[in-house]
Amino acid sequence: MSEACSREVCSTEKPIDTMVRESIFNKYKTYGPAVGSFILLITGIILNQVEAQFFNQYFQVFLFGMAYLIIGGPVVWKALTKISKGDIFNEFFLMSIATIGAFFIGEYAEGVAVMLFYAVGELFQDAAVNRAKKSIESLLKIQSEEVTMIKDGIVSIKHPKEVSPGEVIQVMAGEKVALDGELLSEKGSFNTSALTGESVPDTKNKGETVLAGMINLNKVIEITVTSRFEDTKLSKILTMVQEAVGRKARTQRFITKFAKVYTPIVVFLAVALTLLPYFVVADYIFEDWLYRALVFLVISCPCALVISIPLGYFGGIGAASRNGILFKGSNYLDLMRQIDTVVMDKTGTLTEGVFRVQEIKVEDFDEKLFLKLVAALESKSSHPIARAVNEHVGLKLDNTNIERVEEISGHGMKGRIDGYEVLAGNAKLLRRFNIPYDPEVEDVVETVVVVAIDGTYRGYITIADQVKADAKQAVEDLHKLGVNNLIMLSGDNVRIAQKVAGELKIDKAFGGLLPEDKVRKVEELKQQGHKLAFVGDGVNDAPVITLADVGIAMGGLGSDASIETADVVIQTDQPSKIGTAIRIGKTTHKIVWQNIGMAFGVKFIVLVFGALGMATMWEAVFADVGVALLAIFNAMRIQRMRFK
Repeated sequence: MSEACSREVCSTEKPIDTMVRESIFNKYKTYGPAVGSFILLITGIILNQVEAQFFNQYFQVFLFGMAYLIIGGPVVWKALTKISKGDIFNEFFLMSIATIGAFFIGEYAEGVAVMLFYAVGELFQDAAVNRAKKSIESLLKIQSEEVTMIKDGIVSIKHPKEVSPGEVIQVMAGEKVALDGELLSEKGSFNTSALTGESVPDTKNKGETVLAGMINLNKVIEITVTSRFEDTKLSKILTMVQEAVGRKARTQRFITKFAKVYTPIVVFLAVALTLLPYFVVADYIFEDWLYRALVFLVISCPCALVISIPLGYFGGIGAASRNGILFKGSNYLDLMRQIDTVVMDKTGTLTEGVFRVQEIKVEDFDEKLFLKLVAALESKSSHPIARAVNEHVGLKLDNTNIERVEEISGHGMKGRIDGYEVLAGNAKLLRRFNIPYDPEVEDVVETVVVVAIDGTYRGYITIADQVKADAKQAVEDLHKLGVNNLIMLSGDNVRIAQKVAGELKIDKAFGGLLPEDKVRKVEELKQQGHKLAFVGDGVNDAPVITLADVGIAMGGLGSDASIETADVVIQTDQPSKIGTAIRIGKTTHKIVWQNIGMAFGVKFIVLVFGALGMATMWEAVFADVGVALLAIFNAMRIQRMRFK
């Protein structure tokens, strides 16, 4: 696309009148055959009822035959096509032989009606599947097709694939961000619902990360691109969703295999029902027993099972995606409902993963100067604790003289600040330099920075991670859902881990763990027979996520490694979504088995009546198409449910 080309001029969209004509044609193509066949069927039934003289057998065959060909021709053709490929026993074959058989014994209206209702059922199935796909399709459409790039002062429109990391893009108010990057403008406000499922605006400051799929809400902003189009978080999410559709649950796989065995058995039973009575029934009439067999075939069609079960799982995946949860396959929906043990990492999962100053205690020294000296020394470290101190103090250190800074591994920092000798670190640092300090420092649960100035203890600063707002609710929800074994694993010291666990009412907590220690703990739990989910967010959590029965990653701020290895990704970074995921899994399973029970129950009852000659084609239509429609409507319920 040329630089001078505007979006309006270069638009490749079709003219509105062409799109309207195509829409009308597509609707006629979809619904026309059913409408035409229905009109011919009703006409034939009326003429038969009024006993019109011209409506003889030949005219009946012609009229009902036309009605049948319009609606049943494609079904018969599909049956023949599949037979030519070696796939004989399928729903198309069942419907074809049943309805053609009805014509053979003179039941023209019933033959057309069965095929018509079958076709209408298929239309409802297509509509239901399209509705189930809608939330995922809308997700797949949120990738931008073009981006405004600024290079050497020149503005140009390009496809996101043509933009490299380091280049600058411009995003208008109301426009989607096309690529991951860092905000170059001072401030921006974004709608992140496409990624997180939450519509609360998110304000970003200069230098903070902005992700593809976010919508710029206010003024024009500029972003420095950090990832290629295919490497953006959004692209990875879409890949996960697309792959999820192909991963079937055990129930789905069973029904697919079952239908392949079930259908030929039904056909042979129908043949037996037609021929065997000849040897045992005194007043055997071939047409009567053939009619019973045809009714038997219509009832036996496995449509309700074949469509409603995948639709139920598909609806579950769609409902989860609307709640900011990505299941990488319907098999994980089944596994999620079986979970009895949830093991969680602390930092970034139950806590914000952002350290903040909690308390400052100064002894016999000016507090403002105390904070300035500590902040100046910590400004030379990249440690999260050092950053927390500097963010809290927020002083400009341009005129501060910082000399002889030394970082002592496992202890803290030492340096000369404006002529003062400053030590800042843990208690071991002061013991190393033989500086006495207040014993209460040893009792502080949080991370503590102990400070000595000119060889004298002058106080301490406590720093802690903030517990997430919904962490307590998440624990309560999991207990209510029957997860009776909640365990927290942390690399932090044992006292901090125990304090957070006590605050959240988690059953067990272990601290001071290395990544390999977490792996060992999870292995021990699995050996005890627990169905286990592990929730984490960091690179060090990836091995444990892989090991768990269901690995769950916090996908908003989590590392790419943990997201790649996880089975379920929580885009909102909210631990309360773990309970939501379990609810969706339980509800999906319940709906799927309701459909299985209803389909088998109704079909069995009507099959018995059909074999005994007490059911006609009309009851057969209900047992097949009617049950299929009821199952579809039941499966669609999950898309309207709330799982908060």
